[in-house]
Amino acid sequence: STIIDLKSVGVDILTMGQYLQPSLKHLPVQEFITPEKFSSYKKILSQMGFLYTAVGPFVRSSYKAADFIEKLNR
Repeated sequence: STIIDLKSVGVDILTMGQYLQPSLKHLPVQEFITPEKFSSYKKILSQMGFLYTAVGPFVRSSYKAADFIEKLNR
């Protein structure tokens, strides 16, 4: 899977969110991911050894990135 490939090349930080259709001119949402499913994804990512993950329906690629970088620099 893509996540296994990312981990195998040294990726330690991963964000995962839900596509939300910005307007009717954009592709429709195919599936709404439940909060429980996002929780299970986060647990799996942690077990795989990712140092930081942000996982949820409104998470975007830079979600709280500054907070994590600050933690790393302490």
